Amino acid sequence: MERIRAINDIDTIACIGAGTIGGGWAAYFLARGYKVKVWDPAPDAAAKLGRLIEAAWPALEQLDMVPGADKNAFSVHTDLSEAVAGAGFVQESAPEELELKRKLFAELDAVVDPDVVIGSSTSGYPMTDMAAALAHPERFVVGHPFNPPYLIPLVEVVGGELTSKRAEAWAAEFYEQIGKSVILMDREVPGFIANRLQEALWREALHMIDNGEATVEQIDRSITDGPGLRWPMHGPMLTFHLAGGEGGMAHMLDHFGPSLKSPWTRLEAPELTGELRDSVVAGCDTAAGERSFGQLVAERDAGIIAIRKLAGGRG
Repeated sequence: MERIRAINDIDTIACIGAGTIGGGWAAYFLARGYKVKVWDPAPDAAAKLGRLIEAAWPALEQLDMVPGADKNAFSVHTDLSEAVAGAGFVQESAPEELELKRKLFAELDAVVDPDVVIGSSTSGYPMTDMAAALAHPERFVVGHPFNPPYLIPLVEVVGGELTSKRAEAWAAEFYEQIGKSVILMDREVPGFIANRLQEALWREALHMIDNGEATVEQIDRSITDGPGLRWPMHGPMLTFHLAGGEGGMAHMLDHFGPSLKSPWTRLEAPELTGELRDSVVAGCDTAAGERSFGQLVAERDAGIIAIRKLAGGRG
Protein backbone atom coordinates (compact mmCIF):
# COMPACT_ATOMS: atom_id res chain seq x y z
CA MET A 1 0.00 0.00 0.00
CA GLU A 2 1.33 3.43 -0.92
CA ARG A 3 -0.55 5.08 1.94
CA ILE A 4 -2.49 3.79 4.97
CA ARG A 5 -5.11 5.79 6.86
CA ALA A 6 -3.73 7.18 10.12
CA ILE A 7 -5.17 5.34 13.11
CA ASN A 8 -5.96 8.55 14.98
CA ASP A 9 -7.95 9.86 12.01
CA ILE A 10 -10.44 6.98 12.18
CA ASP A 11 -13.87 7.72 13.63
CA THR A 12 -15.97 5.18 11.72
CA ILE A 13 -15.56 1.42 11.35
CA ALA A 14 -17.43 -0.91 9.00
CA CYS A 15 -18.39 -4.38 10.26
CA ILE A 16 -19.18 -6.83 7.49
CA GLY A 17 -21.57 -9.38 8.93
CA ALA A 18 -23.76 -8.96 12.02
CA GLY A 19 -23.71 -12.46 13.45
CA THR A 20 -22.23 -13.49 16.78
CA ILE A 21 -18.69 -12.42 15.85
CA GLY A 22 -19.51 -9.41 13.67
CA GLY A 23 -22.09 -8.16 16.15
CA GLY A 24 -19.64 -8.64 19.01
CA TRP A 25 -17.06 -6.60 17.13
CA ALA A 26 -19.66 -3.89 16.51
CA ALA A 27 -20.43 -3.70 20.23
CA TYR A 28 -16.74 -3.47 21.08
CA PHE A 29 -16.03 -0.75 18.51
CA LEU A 30 -19.00 1.25 19.83
CA ALA A 31 -17.68 0.94 23.38
CA ARG A 32 -14.34 2.29 22.19
CA GLY A 33 -16.07 5.42 20.94
CA TYR A 34 -16.35 4.72 17.21
CA LYS A 35 -19.33 5.08 14.94
CA VAL A 36 -20.11 1.71 13.39
CA LYS A 37 -21.67 0.88 10.04
CA VAL A 38 -22.78 -2.71 9.71
CA TRP A 39 -23.47 -4.61 6.50
CA ASP A 40 -25.65 -7.70 6.60
CA PRO A 41 -28.21 -8.84 4.00
CA ALA A 42 -30.41 -10.72 6.50
CA PRO A 43 -33.81 -9.04 7.00
CA ASP A 44 -33.62 -9.43 10.78
CA ALA A 45 -29.99 -8.31 11.08
CA ALA A 46 -30.78 -4.96 12.72
CA ALA A 47 -33.02 -6.49 15.39
CA LYS A 48 -30.52 -9.23 16.24
CA LEU A 49 -27.66 -6.73 16.38
CA GLY A 50 -29.62 -4.46 18.71
CA ARG A 51 -30.25 -7.35 21.10
CA LEU A 52 -26.59 -8.39 21.04
CA ILE A 53 -25.36 -4.87 21.79
CA GLU A 54 -27.84 -4.53 24.66
CA ALA A 55 -26.63 -7.83 26.12
CA ALA A 56 -22.95 -6.93 25.73
CA TRP A 57 -23.12 -3.37 27.02
CA PRO A 58 -23.12 -4.11 30.79
CA ALA A 59 -19.88 -6.08 30.45
CA LEU A 60 -18.32 -3.38 28.30
CA GLU A 61 -19.27 -0.75 30.88
CA GLN A 62 -17.24 -2.66 33.45
CA LEU A 63 -14.15 -3.26 31.34
CA ASP A 64 -13.65 -1.51 28.04
CA MET A 65 -15.87 1.56 27.83
CA VAL A 66 -14.43 4.95 26.89
CA PRO A 67 -16.02 8.26 27.97
CA GLY A 68 -18.82 9.29 25.65
CA ALA A 69 -19.33 5.86 24.08
CA ASP A 70 -22.78 5.60 22.51
CA LYS A 71 -24.35 2.18 22.03
CA ASN A 72 -26.75 3.67 19.49
CA ALA A 73 -24.06 5.10 17.20
CA PHE A 74 -24.52 2.37 14.60
CA SER A 75 -26.41 1.87 11.37
CA VAL A 76 -27.27 -1.30 9.46
CA HIS A 77 -27.02 -1.50 5.67
CA THR A 78 -27.77 -3.99 2.90
CA ASP A 79 -25.73 -2.07 0.31
CA LEU A 80 -22.03 -2.83 0.67
CA SER A 81 -20.80 0.44 -0.86
CA GLU A 82 -23.02 2.40 1.50
CA ALA A 83 -21.80 0.44 4.50
CA VAL A 84 -18.10 1.04 3.89
CA ALA A 85 -18.38 4.68 2.79
CA GLY A 86 -16.36 6.84 5.17
CA ALA A 87 -14.99 3.87 7.16
CA GLY A 88 -11.34 4.06 8.21
CA PHE A 89 -11.13 0.33 8.94
CA VAL A 90 -13.16 -2.69 7.87
CA GLN A 91 -13.66 -5.85 9.94
CA GLU A 92 -15.09 -8.77 7.94
CA SER A 93 -16.94 -11.48 9.85
CA ALA A 94 -18.87 -13.39 7.16
CA PRO A 95 -19.60 -17.14 7.45
CA GLU A 96 -16.66 -19.54 7.22
CA GLU A 97 -17.04 -20.50 3.56
CA LEU A 98 -13.95 -20.02 1.43
CA GLU A 99 -15.65 -19.18 -1.86
CA LEU A 100 -18.06 -16.81 -0.12
CA LYS A 101 -15.14 -14.96 1.47
CA ARG A 102 -13.23 -14.78 -1.81
CA LYS A 103 -16.24 -13.25 -3.55
CA LEU A 104 -16.92 -10.86 -0.68
CA PHE A 105 -13.26 -9.78 -0.51
CA ALA A 106 -13.32 -8.94 -4.21
CA GLU A 107 -16.42 -6.82 -3.68
CA LEU A 108 -14.82 -5.07 -0.70
CA ASP A 109 -11.62 -4.47 -2.62
CA ALA A 110 -13.62 -2.64 -5.27
CA VAL A 111 -15.56 -0.32 -2.94
CA VAL A 112 -13.37 0.33 0.13
CA ASP A 113 -11.13 3.42 -0.01
CA PRO A 114 -7.62 2.44 -1.17
CA ASP A 115 -5.88 3.61 2.02
CA VAL A 116 -8.05 1.46 4.30
CA VAL A 117 -6.87 -1.85 5.78
CA ILE A 118 -9.37 -4.72 5.75
CA GLY A 119 -9.25 -7.28 8.57
CA SER A 120 -10.87 -10.71 8.54
CA SER A 121 -12.28 -12.56 11.53
CA THR A 122 -11.76 -15.92 9.85
CA SER A 123 -11.15 -18.66 12.38
CA GLY A 124 -8.93 -20.80 10.20
CA TYR A 125 -8.51 -19.87 6.53
CA PRO A 126 -5.08 -18.51 5.54
CA MET A 127 -5.27 -15.06 3.98
CA THR A 128 -3.19 -16.39 1.08
CA ASP A 129 -6.10 -18.65 0.12
CA MET A 130 -8.78 -16.01 0.59
CA ALA A 131 -7.00 -13.15 -1.22
CA ALA A 132 -5.45 -15.08 -4.10
CA ALA A 133 -7.40 -13.36 -6.89
CA LEU A 134 -7.69 -9.82 -5.51
CA ALA A 135 -6.52 -6.71 -7.30
CA HIS A 136 -5.08 -5.26 -4.07
CA PRO A 137 -4.36 -8.17 -1.69
CA GLU A 138 -1.66 -6.18 0.11
CA ARG A 139 -4.20 -4.52 2.43
CA PHE A 140 -6.03 -7.68 3.53
CA VAL A 141 -4.96 -9.15 6.87
CA VAL A 142 -6.35 -11.69 9.32
CA GLY A 143 -7.53 -10.19 12.62
CA HIS A 144 -8.85 -13.32 14.32
CA PRO A 145 -10.82 -12.62 17.53
CA PHE A 146 -12.28 -14.97 20.12
CA ASN A 147 -15.90 -15.30 21.08
CA PRO A 148 -17.25 -13.10 22.49
CA PRO A 149 -15.05 -10.49 20.77
CA TYR A 150 -16.47 -7.71 22.95
CA LEU A 151 -15.02 -9.46 26.02
CA ILE A 152 -12.08 -11.71 25.10
CA PRO A 153 -9.02 -9.51 24.45
CA LEU A 154 -6.96 -11.79 22.17
CA VAL A 155 -6.64 -11.02 18.45
CA GLU A 156 -4.29 -13.03 16.22
CA VAL A 157 -2.90 -10.97 13.33
CA VAL A 158 -1.25 -12.50 10.28
CA GLY A 159 -1.03 -11.59 6.62
CA GLY A 160 -0.97 -13.70 3.50
CA GLU A 161 1.85 -14.08 1.01
CA LEU A 162 0.70 -10.89 -0.76
CA THR A 163 -0.14 -8.84 2.34
CA SER A 164 2.23 -5.93 2.92
CA LYS A 165 4.23 -5.92 6.14
CA ARG A 166 3.08 -2.33 6.66
CA ALA A 167 -0.55 -3.45 6.64
CA GLU A 168 0.20 -6.25 9.13
CA ALA A 169 2.01 -3.87 11.47
CA TRP A 170 -0.73 -1.25 11.09
CA ALA A 171 -3.44 -3.79 11.97
CA ALA A 172 -1.52 -4.99 15.03
CA GLU A 173 -1.05 -1.39 16.20
CA PHE A 174 -4.72 -0.57 15.59
CA TYR A 175 -6.01 -3.55 17.59
CA GLU A 176 -3.58 -2.78 20.41
CA GLN A 177 -4.64 0.87 20.46
CA ILE A 178 -8.29 -0.12 20.93
CA GLY A 179 -7.41 -2.32 23.90
CA LYS A 180 -6.85 -5.74 22.39
CA SER A 181 -4.09 -8.21 23.29
CA VAL A 182 -2.40 -8.88 19.95
CA ILE A 183 -0.31 -11.76 18.68
CA LEU A 184 1.43 -10.68 15.46
CA MET A 185 2.25 -14.05 13.97
CA ASP A 186 5.51 -14.69 12.13
CA ARG A 187 3.91 -16.83 9.45
CA GLU A 188 0.63 -18.35 8.32
CA VAL A 189 -0.55 -21.64 9.78
CA PRO A 190 -4.09 -23.05 9.31
CA GLY A 191 -6.15 -22.37 12.42
CA PHE A 192 -3.54 -19.89 13.69
CA ILE A 193 -2.22 -20.54 17.22
CA ALA A 194 -5.01 -20.61 19.79
CA ASN A 195 -7.47 -22.56 17.67
CA ARG A 196 -4.89 -25.24 16.97
CA LEU A 197 -4.30 -25.65 20.70
CA GLN A 198 -8.05 -25.69 21.38
CA GLU A 199 -8.49 -28.28 18.65
CA ALA A 200 -5.93 -30.63 20.20
CA LEU A 201 -7.76 -30.58 23.54
CA TRP A 202 -11.14 -30.89 21.78
CA ARG A 203 -10.07 -33.97 19.82
CA GLU A 204 -8.70 -35.71 22.89
CA ALA A 205 -11.95 -34.95 24.73
CA LEU A 206 -13.99 -36.50 21.92
CA HIS A 207 -11.81 -39.62 22.02
CA MET A 208 -12.37 -40.02 25.76
CA ILE A 209 -16.14 -39.61 25.39
CA ASP A 210 -16.22 -41.98 22.43
CA ASN A 211 -14.29 -44.63 24.38
CA GLY A 212 -16.36 -44.24 27.54
CA GLU A 213 -13.29 -42.99 29.43
CA ALA A 214 -14.77 -39.71 30.63
CA THR A 215 -18.04 -37.78 30.61
CA VAL A 216 -18.66 -34.24 29.41
CA GLU A 217 -18.93 -33.05 33.02
CA GLN A 218 -15.69 -34.75 34.03
CA ILE A 219 -13.81 -33.26 31.09
CA ASP A 220 -15.09 -29.75 31.76
CA ARG A 221 -14.33 -29.98 35.49
CA SER A 222 -10.84 -31.30 34.77
CA ILE A 223 -10.10 -27.95 33.13
CA THR A 224 -12.20 -25.45 35.11
CA ASP A 225 -11.08 -26.80 38.49
CA GLY A 226 -7.59 -27.79 37.36
CA PRO A 227 -5.18 -26.28 34.82
CA GLY A 228 -7.78 -23.76 33.65
CA LEU A 229 -7.37 -21.85 36.91
CA ARG A 230 -3.65 -21.43 36.24
CA TRP A 231 -3.76 -20.57 32.54
CA PRO A 232 -5.20 -17.05 32.85
CA MET A 233 -2.12 -16.07 34.82
CA HIS A 234 0.74 -17.78 32.96
CA GLY A 235 -0.54 -19.97 30.14
CA PRO A 236 0.43 -23.63 29.60
CA MET A 237 4.14 -23.08 28.94
CA LEU A 238 4.92 -21.00 32.04
CA THR A 239 2.69 -23.31 34.05
CA PHE A 240 4.97 -26.21 33.13
CA HIS A 241 7.99 -24.01 33.78
CA LEU A 242 6.77 -23.51 37.35
CA ALA A 243 6.07 -27.24 37.63
CA GLY A 244 9.80 -27.78 37.28
CA GLY A 245 10.41 -25.99 40.57
CA GLU A 246 13.53 -23.88 40.88
CA GLY A 247 14.99 -25.83 37.94
CA GLY A 248 12.21 -24.46 35.73
CA MET A 249 11.40 -25.85 32.31
CA ALA A 250 14.82 -27.49 31.97
CA HIS A 251 14.13 -29.69 34.98
CA MET A 252 10.59 -30.27 33.75
CA LEU A 253 11.80 -31.53 30.39
CA ASP A 254 14.70 -33.56 31.81
CA HIS A 255 12.53 -35.17 34.45
CA PHE A 256 9.31 -35.72 32.54
CA GLY A 257 10.63 -35.86 28.98
CA PRO A 258 10.36 -39.66 28.72
CA SER A 259 6.63 -39.43 29.48
CA LEU A 260 6.14 -37.63 26.16
CA LYS A 261 6.39 -41.08 24.57
CA SER A 262 3.56 -42.38 26.75
CA PRO A 263 0.26 -42.99 24.93
CA TRP A 264 -1.55 -40.15 26.70
CA THR A 265 -2.89 -38.37 23.63
CA ARG A 266 -4.50 -39.36 20.33
CA LEU A 267 -4.29 -36.34 18.09
CA GLU A 268 -6.00 -37.86 15.08
CA ALA A 269 -9.66 -36.85 15.05
CA PRO A 270 -12.15 -39.62 15.79
CA GLU A 271 -14.97 -40.18 13.34
CA LEU A 272 -17.85 -37.96 14.39
CA THR A 273 -20.48 -40.68 14.32
CA GLY A 274 -24.11 -40.05 15.16
CA GLU A 275 -23.59 -41.88 18.44
CA LEU A 276 -20.60 -39.71 19.41
CA ARG A 277 -22.43 -36.55 18.40
CA ASP A 278 -25.47 -37.49 20.47
CA SER A 279 -23.33 -38.40 23.47
CA VAL A 280 -21.60 -35.01 23.41
CA VAL A 281 -24.86 -33.11 22.96
CA ALA A 282 -26.58 -35.06 25.74
CA GLY A 283 -23.64 -34.54 28.04
CA CYS A 284 -23.73 -30.78 27.46
CA ASP A 285 -27.48 -30.70 28.11
CA THR A 286 -26.94 -32.56 31.37
CA ALA A 287 -24.11 -30.24 32.39
CA ALA A 288 -26.23 -27.14 31.62
CA GLY A 289 -29.07 -28.44 33.76
CA GLU A 290 -31.86 -25.90 34.22
CA ARG A 291 -29.70 -22.94 33.15
CA SER A 292 -30.85 -21.24 29.95
CA PHE A 293 -28.49 -20.11 27.19
CA GLY A 294 -28.78 -16.53 28.42
CA GLN A 295 -27.98 -17.57 31.98
CA LEU A 296 -24.94 -19.51 30.80
CA VAL A 297 -23.68 -16.52 28.80
CA ALA A 298 -24.15 -14.20 31.81
CA GLU A 299 -22.36 -16.71 34.04
CA ARG A 300 -19.46 -16.99 31.58
CA ASP A 301 -19.15 -13.22 31.15
CA ALA A 302 -19.19 -12.57 34.89
CA GLY A 303 -16.46 -15.16 35.40
CA ILE A 304 -14.23 -13.72 32.68
CA ILE A 305 -14.70 -10.23 34.09
CA ALA A 306 -13.70 -11.42 37.57
CA ILE A 307 -10.61 -13.22 36.24
CA ARG A 308 -9.53 -10.25 34.15
CA LYS A 309 -9.97 -7.88 37.10
CA LEU A 310 -7.99 -10.25 39.31
CA ALA A 311 -5.25 -10.28 36.71
CA GLY A 312 -5.05 -6.50 36.89
CA GLY A 313 -7.07 -5.77 33.77
CA ARG A 314 -4.33 -7.25 31.60
CA GLY A 315 -5.18 -7.27 27.88
